[in-house]
Amino acid sequence: MALRSENTIPPHLLMWQRVREYAVPPSMIETATARRAVGDWGGACAAARVDVDLDPRAVRERHGTELAARLRADLRRLAPDLLRWHMPRSAPDGRLRAGLTLSLVRYEGYGRHGAAPPHLVVRTPPAWADAGQRMSLAWWEEPSEHPAAGRPPHLDSPGHPHPHPDRRFRLDLHRHLWDAERADELARRCGASRPTPPEAPAEGLSADRLSAEGLLAGRLTPEALSAEGPPADGLPADGLPALHDYPWASTSWAAEAELLLRADGRNPRGAFTVRLGTRNRAVLELVAPDDHHAPTWRPLRETLPPQDVAALPVLPEAAARVLPDLELLRNGLIAADRLHPLVAGALAGSWPTTSAASPDAAPPPGDPHRVECRGEVHRIALRAGTLAAVDHDPAQLRREELLMAFGGPGLPCLRAIDAVHRDPEALPAVRERLGHGDIAGALAVVEGLLGPGAILRDGPLREELESAAARRIDHGLFRAGLADVYPGAGADGGAAASGDYAKASHRRRLDRHTPRETRLKHTYRGRPRSAQHVST
Repeated sequence: MALRSENTIPPHLLMWQRVREYAVPPSMIETATARRAVGDWGGACAAARVDVDLDPRAVRERHGTELAARLRADLRRLAPDLLRWHMPRSAPDGRLRAGLTLSLVRYEGYGRHGAAPPHLVVRTPPAWADAGQRMSLAWWEEPSEHPAAGRPPHLDSPGHPHPHPDRRFRLDLHRHLWDAERADELARRCGASRPTPPEAPAEGLSADRLSAEGLLAGRLTPEALSAEGPPADGLPADGLPALHDYPWASTSWAAEAELLLRADGRNPRGAFTVRLGTRNRAVLELVAPDDHHAPTWRPLRETLPPQDVAALPVLPEAAARVLPDLELLRNGLIAADRLHPLVAGALAGSWPTTSAASPDAAPPPGDPHRVECRGEVHRIALRAGTLAAVDHDPAQLRREELLMAFGGPGLPCLRAIDAVHRDPEALPAVRERLGHGDIAGALAVVEGLLGPGAILRDGPLREELESAAARRIDHGLFRAGLADVYPGAGADGGAAASGDYAKASHRRRLDRHTPRETRLKHTYRGRPRSAQHVST
């Protein structure tokens, strides 16, 4: 496989390469797999940093034993580490998409008459409380219009910005992305099992990757896009989406859209939308000569009003784009043995077992444990759990440390140890692990570098660890429902961004959990904004 320069690799592939390296560590996969193998689905969720916010016994009391049995079967088949592997992520850091409620299973035929069926969902916290990159497994039911009917407390999610399942991000139609018993369907669903691309869809549209020429040939003009405002970032002024860096899985859109329409109880030859940008959607339709032929998609011929476009089914993001693992393998940016075992087993084929190194990659750093000191090369090694200069007498080291404490010049060996404590070369790896919630992995890197008995000194390394600990407190307050102020709702963006929430003039966000008295106080329009006192 030809080597590629890092400058020629699309940014989104570099992001996914870092995600696959740090977001789901092998230790998490091994522990979660071992606990799932013995039927401990709760332990598997704990190993994958997934909080369980549902009670199967409460579901049985509310809906009966049949639904409770289905729920327990789905929980036993859930691979939380595989779910974390395939969860939607946000650029450029590759963290979990914040404030998301994602449906895993829709239990059709249950729930109140005329209401949406209950869902097994997974939730991600809002961005200000995403420390640790934890997720939560919950049970969702459509709220009742009559307060007297009510809902049990375990079905509520106080404080979550988007408690309803998202139409764009859903995995109930893609069980192979979280169900351990159906993970082998991944190759067929993502297109890796097809040796050659199929014929192009109707109207001359590109089959492998959409392009401006294919869009024009298919008459997917700006009028066919649902534009709710100015073009989003990355979209040219003519309304055509810039798709050269974001490949679309257009070859499977027809089959995936048919599954989507059938799941929603619609005509399998109807219209659907694909989100192309922040404010742009392509309105497409499935066509076929008859029910015995495979459908193909084409742009909708008539123009629909914006409200009708918004009501159409949305193709899930998991079906709209090419699988990131498939892109990484095709570009030689990851080895097959570095993938999740269930993903590697499904995509087994003619992929390299080791990833190709980039020719422009920086050479490995020099040995930080050998220092030139006073004309000699001295060693720095771990002794008694700390990093120490082993080629110097202990009495000499004490004198030199005292001299450095008073501001004098120290030995090169002591200066090197001090630099490693404050700003080590492994700091980027530690920062990536902390950002993805791998606290144990970050501490293992620090202990392997400085020793388990080291005392951290002031510097970037200590600041990163202290910041990660402070952010975990915010997450704990969110989980406990004690966060009375939402940082993202304040007008003082600088104070909110810096974490100084108490000094920022925030106004509480009004939601369905706000007391009625508080809501009336903030929404009453009859009160005067100012008063004038006139003396007679």
